[in-house]
Amino acid sequence: MTNGRPDELDAGRGRRDFLKMAGAMPVALAAAQLTGAEPAAELKMPHIAIGKHSFSRMVCGSNCFNAGSHLSVFVNREMKSYYTPEQILKTVHRCEEMGVNTWQAGIGNLELYRRYVDAGGKMQFIAIEPNDAAIIDRLVKGGCIGIAHHGEVTDSLFKRGQIDKVHDFLKRVRDAGILAGVSTHMPAVVDYIESKGWDLDYYMTCVYERHRGEADLEKLLGHVPLPVGEVYLRSDPPRMFKAMQQTKRPCLAFKILAAGRVCDHPGLVERAFRETFAGIKPSDGVIVGIYDRYSDQVAENAAFVKRFG
Repeated sequence: MTNGRPDELDAGRGRRDFLKMAGAMPVALAAAQLTGAEPAAELKMPHIAIGKHSFSRMVCGSNCFNAGSHLSVFVNREMKSYYTPEQILKTVHRCEEMGVNTWQAGIGNLELYRRYVDAGGKMQFIAIEPNDAAIIDRLVKGGCIGIAHHGEVTDSLFKRGQIDKVHDFLKRVRDAGILAGVSTHMPAVVDYIESKGWDLDYYMTCVYERHRGEADLEKLLGHVPLPVGEVYLRSDPPRMFKAMQQTKRPCLAFKILAAGRVCDHPGLVERAFRETFAGIKPSDGVIVGIYDRYSDQVAENAAFVKRFG
């Protein structure tokens, strides 16, 4: 389904076929034509403010770089074979060319980020990490401008009634002099933190609550779908968008493409970007993973952000 444009996009056409359709035409121009937009090069990347820093509304994510597809072991292996350190740097430089000025990753990518900066790269670096003083110190010394409490850990603490440990983390990051954030996959976490008036600069908000247990899925759906590991529900993004709308703090929405599950053809990708930017605040942005083995996904995604953001 392409949201009212079934005649323009073939549901069976993948991103690789899209490139063939585009022929010699630059990828960004082809993506722009599909959306009715101007070519990406002719549009400026929109920005938001987080603290004293300016962020492009598209932030480069790192799951693909680190072989974390959230799809399958096979896809993880394909990503690992493609994303050598040299290829990661090439992709990050391409992000910078397309107006993306922030890279979100973790301590495992910090050395590579330093290589990128030493080679003249200008992008900012933000991280997600658990409450570890040594890691926070290394990130700050490495040039990281913001750290968010790791979403998996955040949600686990919330479910165990220990979310106040995240408050201690925020104080530690704040004392380090950089942006302090919280990452989560649960709208309820955002609502709780807002109700307590915690001091933080931003949220990282997964638009799919993908790690529900079997009991939660049974209660919500009346059954437990297979595989149980990660379930992405079409009804999830509006719930997170509502939580994002109810906080004045900037939010960075992630997994807007359902970890690749809505990437079968350009129409689905377009719809995901359009619906995301329609649902979030003007002060919010998105974090997007890049797997550019078969197409110039940086340019494609940047074109959608420049069009809808």
